[in-house]
Amino acid sequence: MTDSDVRSPAGSPAGREAILEAFLGLLAERSFETISLTDVAGRAGVSLSELRSSFGSTFDMLAGFVRATDAKVLAATEADQSSEMDDEIESTGRDRLFEVLMARLDALAPHKAAIGSLARSMRRNPMLALGLNRMAVRSQQWMLAAARIENSGLKGTVRAQGLAVLFARVLRTFVTDTDPGLARTMAELDRELAKGERALGLLCGVARVASCRGRRRGMGRVRPEDQAPAAAI
Repeated sequence: MTDSDVRSPAGSPAGREAILEAFLGLLAERSFETISLTDVAGRAGVSLSELRSSFGSTFDMLAGFVRATDAKVLAATEADQSSEMDDEIESTGRDRLFEVLMARLDALAPHKAAIGSLARSMRRNPMLALGLNRMAVRSQQWMLAAARIENSGLKGTVRAQGLAVLFARVLRTFVTDTDPGLARTMAELDRELAKGERALGLLCGVARVASCRGRRRGMGRVRPEDQAPAAAI
């Protein structure tokens, strides 16, 4: 028997990861609302009972993907912060948040097609949009924590909601950015953080945790297309 013949149990971390990869592969090919549990089980090569031991629904798989992405970003930024402390490099809150969100985009990069598909489904399905927004707010609270920006209480929730909307706008550029270096996406993220810094008090003043020195200059007004919903994961 070879290693490829040995399948990880569905409830194990490796088994859950395989199921998520199967689900994301399907999402890249078709709309969220057309993906059945049977489809995912078939793609992952597991039985329905094995699938049930890991996930309760396809929406639960979305939540699992968001949690897995959070974990990857937190692990990456913890390593970066340790290096920053060793080098005694001073950074602003906005700089730290920029790096955290870029780490999130790096983690999402293999799944651009799935994210684009999800955004289209969300625009047709208000209930899906509401559920994704709740996920996104929780996730962005973790991103704020990773950037060492206050995220507790009502202020933290409002800040996380604003950051979820901001990140959704950036994802519109991200899913069509073919540059391996994500130059367009980086520029869009920088612009959105500039607007968030001014309009929401995202990092300065209200946050009381980051120096406002050395801020990048912001650009322009909110564009009409920014008012349309977008997936933020």
